[in-house]
Amino acid sequence: MRESLKEAHQTADTAPLKRVRIRHLLHPHRAALSVAFVAVVFEGLTDLLDPWPLKVVLDYVLGPKHAPAWLARLAVATFGEGKQSLLTLAAASVILIALVSAVSTYAEKYLTTSIGQRIMHELRNILYHHIHRLSLAYHDRQETGDLIVRVTSDIDAIQDFISSALLGIIVNILTLVGMLCVMFYLDWSFTLISLAVTPLLFVVVYTSTRRIKTAARAVKRKESRIASVVQESLSSIRIVKAFAREDYEERRLERESLESVELALRARSAKAKLTPAVELIVAVGTCFVLWYGAHQVLAGRITAGAMMVFILYLGKLYKPMRDLSKMTDTLSKSAIGFERVREILGTESRVRDLRGARRAPAFKGLIEFEHVDFGYTQDRLVLSDLNLRIEPGQSVALVGPTGAGKTTVVSLISRLYDPLKGSVKIDGEDVRRYTLKSLRSQISFVLQESCLFRAPVWENIAYGKLGASREEIMRAARLANAHEFIEQLPEGYNTVVGERGETLSGGQRQRIAIARAIIGGAPILLLDEPSSGLDAESERIVFEALARLMEGKTSVVIAHRLSTIRRADVIFVVRDGTVVEHGKHEELLARGGLYAQLYETQFKTQEEGEAAVPVPAGETS
Repeated sequence: MRESLKEAHQTADTAPLKRVRIRHLLHPHRAALSVAFVAVVFEGLTDLLDPWPLKVVLDYVLGPKHAPAWLARLAVATFGEGKQSLLTLAAASVILIALVSAVSTYAEKYLTTSIGQRIMHELRNILYHHIHRLSLAYHDRQETGDLIVRVTSDIDAIQDFISSALLGIIVNILTLVGMLCVMFYLDWSFTLISLAVTPLLFVVVYTSTRRIKTAARAVKRKESRIASVVQESLSSIRIVKAFAREDYEERRLERESLESVELALRARSAKAKLTPAVELIVAVGTCFVLWYGAHQVLAGRITAGAMMVFILYLGKLYKPMRDLSKMTDTLSKSAIGFERVREILGTESRVRDLRGARRAPAFKGLIEFEHVDFGYTQDRLVLSDLNLRIEPGQSVALVGPTGAGKTTVVSLISRLYDPLKGSVKIDGEDVRRYTLKSLRSQISFVLQESCLFRAPVWENIAYGKLGASREEIMRAARLANAHEFIEQLPEGYNTVVGERGETLSGGQRQRIAIARAIIGGAPILLLDEPSSGLDAESERIVFEALARLMEGKTSVVIAHRLSTIRRADVIFVVRDGTVVEHGKHEELLARGGLYAQLYETQFKTQEEGEAAVPVPAGETS
């Protein structure tokens, strides 16, 4: 699949992978599959030859019939004259057939397992690649637990099918065809009697399989829901404990789990009914063959050896049908898993590299919104005819009531979303004309809630510039006022922080996030009030780091604190998705508009609090 799906993998940014089929996955492994297929053919031949040594013993050693000339010559050439040589040849054939069967079975199992594991690895990588490149609009409405199940257990089900069922089905088909040919050659009427129950058998298997597949689909959906509940609860464990909601979360999972049990029992009931139904039909078919075969032997129409071959073939003939009934679980799970994987691969990202997109040049930092409309849903606009201009190197603050669209403005600059109408430009060029990777490589984020990974501190900082040297990492940490506290950690820069950085304080997390932004060296910075929620000392340290970070760069800050607003070159006041005022702090206060109202209700108490706090050297109020 590395070859056959390489192109699809590379173009996953621009188009959904709608046509992934099992044959596409198997094509790169055709050499190994060919060897496995040869092994399967030999496995099928050994199944066909299995009863014949017994027939030779019954008919030509114990019975009165003479062996065919070719068989007699073979026995004489290998073991000498007499019936004893036929017996020895038959016994040796049993060992030889068993040996060929063992080698063929091992080769087939080993190769199919290897192929299944490789396909699982490659398909998982492609799915993970595609999920990461789907737009935020998709992730906003998709449950994380469901995506985890699709990347893990759904692909495991596909691998299980390839490893245990794919060539097994071929073995069964080859065995069936071969045995039917031999049986028709021996006695066509006897064969028809043997096959009398097969139409009923196939009807039962087919109808049951459809019911099982429907039940398996419901079970899989519920598994995804359970994974989402667990993921949501554990990722918010601090909130759960803060509100003492452990019992509530346990009840929530218990409710989902009980529903899962009911669905699983329903699916198991459908599977449980199939196997006894198949066994009953097979027993009826065997009864017909025994009754008819015994009459044929008594009438002298066939030999006891021929009847024994029929009886043994009959067991093997019904075995694939039994196997199919037992394989319905594997087949259903793999079919549902592949269906769910293809559903993701067939999803088109709303935000992707457009045809003809080019690599972005080094940005100067001019940002323009021209008549931009945007809504997370088609029926409700968040931004309406938004126009603003940010000059290169300016520090800009966005203020406004909750829900005014400030975060959306920041998201559109980095193309986390695309506008429904109008354009967002950087240096006079629509951002959609640039490749996403080259665009975002020149934009850095520092968010209100800094998300760190469960990894060493140095790795969290280097996330802003993969491959950064240790000197670069330490320099960024110093500029972010983080070096001193990092050195005091148990293992310094090698200290592994807890998930989402929970083992660090808020101020420490923010400084590492700022170091991550510094090391990237991007000319455009997008900040969602990174000092919110910090104490006065932590805020002072963070602001010192931010001042170094923002120097000479175009900075857009979603402002919730007066100290941030005062540092801004321009303040844009956003209400109902449009800019209603812009200017400096004093100018906007003098106008007595929305900003003045916000100042009275939101910022004045902050100003009074800040007045009581000593201003750090080098800063003015």
